Amino acid sequence: MRKIAYLASRVTLPGSPIRRTDAFEHDFMMDALRDPFEARGLKLEDVSWDDAKVDWASYAGVIIGTTWDYWDRLEEFLAALDRIEAKTRLFNPSALVRWNIRKTYLRDLEGKGAQLIPTLWLDVADEAAAKAAFDTLGAGDVVFKRQVGAGAKDQHRVTRGEAIPEMHHPMMAQPFMPMIQTEGELSFIFIDGSFCHALVKRAQPGDYRIQSTYGGREEKITPSADDLTSAKAIIAALDEPPLYGRVDMLRGADGGLLLMELEVIEPYLYPVEGPELGERMAAGVARRLGV
Repeated sequence: MRKIAYLASRVTLPGSPIRRTDAFEHDFMMDALRDPFEARGLKLEDVSWDDAKVDWASYAGVIIGTTWDYWDRLEEFLAALDRIEAKTRLFNPSALVRWNIRKTYLRDLEGKGAQLIPTLWLDVADEAAAKAAFDTLGAGDVVFKRQVGAGAKDQHRVTRGEAIPEMHHPMMAQPFMPMIQTEGELSFIFIDGSFCHALVKRAQPGDYRIQSTYGGREEKITPSADDLTSAKAIIAALDEPPLYGRVDMLRGADGGLLLMELEVIEPYLYPVEGPELGERMAAGVARRLGV
């Protein structure tokens, strides 16, 4: 049986003393993938990306999974992916990861027709630059996000006149979109370029962050034809279909969808809402490995 590594991190692996509160999502992914992979002669093993003892050449392929600490160890993480890719197949490939890892990739997709939330890029997010963002964006309520980051880490929602928090990373600034608290964020999961399933993610009352760490909840949906077309266009804008990808979108004032994120590094793929995910992932990996 050929081995496949599922890249995790010390903060998501079972039994870790520093395990994240949302690491149950790692367990859900492993539970969804393990049996379909085994049915194709592929043994799935979860491994920390920074484990120096791992022989990556012993794996037929490596899937980037719950590597949910990379944003604070960026260069170390990218170097690890290069070492892995020199020994075996990496999904998704490191070139795609490097493009997607800094949120400035959104500008590339905008140039290909994607509709974005108005965004201001602050490579130095000092107090003066942050205060100026309100006028530049024409907004009184602004969300500041790290250009390299995930899970709302070091994210700030600030209203005009409030104290500006210290921000030590390059940031992006966007007007707060009230739709996040009403309809919620829509996520579309694609495997091998084909649509798999969709869901809506909603924040708990009084919050706007939709991640489970902050009490967010998810519900499977059947997207409208127009919404699905908008999501498919984002995947189609890539040079080639990735093994997996998640398109996160928010409805704009005109009813159309705006792209929030295209996640092709280590997104959670919501297998509970998409029970067909494991079978599709296993088939995609087997096809790419020729087994």
